[in-house]
Amino acid sequence: MQQSQQVIDETKKWINEVVIGCNFCPFAAKVVKQQKVHYQVEKSLKEQVCLEVFLKALVYLDDNENIETSFLIFSHAFSHFADYLHLVDDAEMLLQESGYEGIYQVASFHPNYLFAGAKENDAANYTNRSIYPMLHLIRETSIDEALVAFKNPDAIPQNNINFAQQKGLVYMQMLRDSCKNQ
Repeated sequence: MQQSQQVIDETKKWINEVVIGCNFCPFAAKVVKQQKVHYQVEKSLKEQVCLEVFLKALVYLDDNENIETSFLIFSHAFSHFADYLHLVDDAEMLLQESGYEGIYQVASFHPNYLFAGAKENDAANYTNRSIYPMLHLIRETSIDEALVAFKNPDAIPQNNINFAQQKGLVYMQMLRDSCKNQ
């Protein structure tokens, strides 16, 4: 249990220092402050088990309407980005097959995240480079409500890219890495 708590604590630090600190998600601070985030660590190395846990995480959100968003953190699996992308594809397919499309959305974060067409050393990749592979489950209604109050939400991704590139690769890497206890 202690190891899982450390993974959660490190993830919370990453969310606060990187996601909120860099304003990559302008909606995150409010949800974190209101304590409406659920964190779950999955240690299995088997994709099928991880997908079953993913489905249970969706049911957990159904049963807990006070939780706005959930992070399913894979502390031991999917270290290779290609394997992780396969998990993301399967999770999104499961989301659709289970009738959750349009109810929940999946965002993806990985230590080696690489945007399509981007170079590996592009600092912009750090907008999605977390300290652990994880799936972020978000209520669609929460996204819709947040977007109503936000001017020009379509600019968020480009603003994030500009910020990360302005700060540079070394800064973004050090910021992310400082969130993990060695």
